[in-house]
Amino acid sequence: MNTKQLEKISKALFFISSLVSIGAVLLICIFIFSGAAPALGKIGIFKFLLGTQWKPNNDPQKFGIFYMIIGSIYVSAGAIVMGVPIGILSAVFLAKFCPKKLYVLLSQAVSLLAGIPSIVYGFFGMMLIVPFIAEHFSGNGNSLLAASVVLAIMILPTVITISENSLRALPSSYYEGAVALGATKEEAVFKVMLPAAKSGIVTSVVLGIGRAIGETIAVGMVAGNSNILPVSIFKSVRTLTVNIVSEMGYASDLHYDALIATGAVLFVFILLLNMLLGVLTKGGTKA
Repeated sequence: MNTKQLEKISKALFFISSLVSIGAVLLICIFIFSGAAPALGKIGIFKFLLGTQWKPNNDPQKFGIFYMIIGSIYVSAGAIVMGVPIGILSAVFLAKFCPKKLYVLLSQAVSLLAGIPSIVYGFFGMMLIVPFIAEHFSGNGNSLLAASVVLAIMILPTVITISENSLRALPSSYYEGAVALGATKEEAVFKVMLPAAKSGIVTSVVLGIGRAIGETIAVGMVAGNSNILPVSIFKSVRTLTVNIVSEMGYASDLHYDALIATGAVLFVFILLLNMLLGVLTKGGTKA
């Protein structure tokens, strides 16, 4: 087999692989939106999105996910506020300040964090974070704050790994040039290299948000699962993902369709995040 034949086979394999990926996305879209259409048609899009009551067993049934949307946004925002600064600073330390012997230990710890199952994070939150909040603050501990803390820990590997790789991928001339002009090491890193790595750092943040919004098991174990407007970080919340998982096992008819529609709303959130990622990374590349 000559080189040209190998190239043709490779191109064919790559093309087939790309078609499989595209086909999988299309099938998911068709399944989600075709399943959501009956519920949205019967309930009404605005009643579904802006309704504040979720009572599938009542007569008449009520399906409103507004509080769940707010809960998902609040929990994800809390995780980002806590996790992103720690993640970026950790990436800076690992890339530019960490001693080689310590780097091996810390990099393995970050990899271990990425491999821990969600349910283990949930148990950690139940056994440590929830009792701590209950003892030192108001409420029973199952709260928006507990869910945000658990998610902040869970997104750390994503933020740290991608941000560190972005910093290491920069040409050494960026750092050397800044130092040659009289900048200190800290100034060269934070004022030159961090802005230059903005595209990768933004990518890590958006992917972290996607992880936070899509997480189910860990959030369900510590958030309290109450469909109320979270007016305090110590109040219980219910997210879109937890709503789907907690009721899918026994749902039927319109209730089942409404859960599929909830998944469609979550899917749209992820699509919007990907679009935002494309815009921000494009802007970062131009900069």
